Amino acid sequence: MAALIPIDHPLDPRIAAYAQVRERDLVGRDGLFVAEGQVVVRMLAQSPLCRPVSLLLAEKRVAALQDILGRLPTETEVFVAPQAVMDEIVGFPIHRGILGLGRRIATPAPADLLGGLGDGALVLVLCGIGNHDNMGGLFRNAAAFGADAVILDADCCDPLYRKAIRVSVGAALVTPFAQLEPGEDLLGLLRACGFEALSLSPSGATALSAVRRPRRTAVLMGAEGPGLSAEVLAGTRTVTIPMATGFDSLNVATTAGIVLHHLGFVAEREI
Repeated sequence: MAALIPIDHPLDPRIAAYAQVRERDLVGRDGLFVAEGQVVVRMLAQSPLCRPVSLLLAEKRVAALQDILGRLPTETEVFVAPQAVMDEIVGFPIHRGILGLGRRIATPAPADLLGGLGDGALVLVLCGIGNHDNMGGLFRNAAAFGADAVILDADCCDPLYRKAIRVSVGAALVTPFAQLEPGEDLLGLLRACGFEALSLSPSGATALSAVRRPRRTAVLMGAEGPGLSAEVLAGTRTVTIPMATGFDSLNVATTAGIVLHHLGFVAEREI
C-alpha cells in the first residue's frame, strides 16, 4: 500500500496544489485536474486514460479506500489530514473528505480518435456546451449508454473541470474524448472518418423513433438555447424528439440520454 503522508498544517507546501480549490478551478492547474469524492477517485485510480498524481484524504476516509490505496502506482503520494485541516486547505467544508489530483495520460487528435474506432461505433459530438453541469451529465450518459467516444468543438468547456467530473460520476475520466481546434471542419472530419451525423433539433425532420442506427453514428448536440448552428443543421440529417403540446425542448443532457439509449438499445441497425 502507498505510504500515508500526514499533513497537520494547511500551508504545508507539499499540498499546495489542493489549496483554495474553488479559486484554482477558475484559473486551471497546468494540465492537472481535481477529482472529488469516493466514487470519482476510484474511477481515477482505475482509469486507462488518466493517472493519479496524489490523493488528499481526511483521516476518517482512509479506511474506505484501503483497496484502492493498495493498487496505486508507487509514485502516487497519499496525503492524510484531520478534517478541520483539510477544510482549511481547500477553502470550504469538504464533507466528502476525498480529493485526488490527476493528469490525463494522452490527448488524442479528433481524427486519430475517430479513425481508431471500430465498425458500428457510436460517438457523441458536442458543440458549444459551456455549462459544466451539462458537460458532466453528457459524459455520464455517454458512458451509461455505450458511446465509444465524445468529440468536443473548440467552444466547449473542459470535461476535466472538477464540477464536470463530479457530475459525470467519473465518466469523464474513463470515456475517450478529443477536442477540435478553432476553425476545424467538424462535418468534414466526420465524413472522412465514415460517420453519419444525426443532429438533434426541435425542428428536426425525422422523429427519433423512426431512426435506424447508421453503421457509424455521430450524434450532434448543441448548447441549450442556441442549439446547433444553421450550417451544421443544413449539412446533416436532423432528428427531433416529439413532445407534448406546449413544450419543444429538453435539457441537453436529458436529450442525449434519450437519443443514446434509443441508438444503443432500441433502434435497428442499418445494414
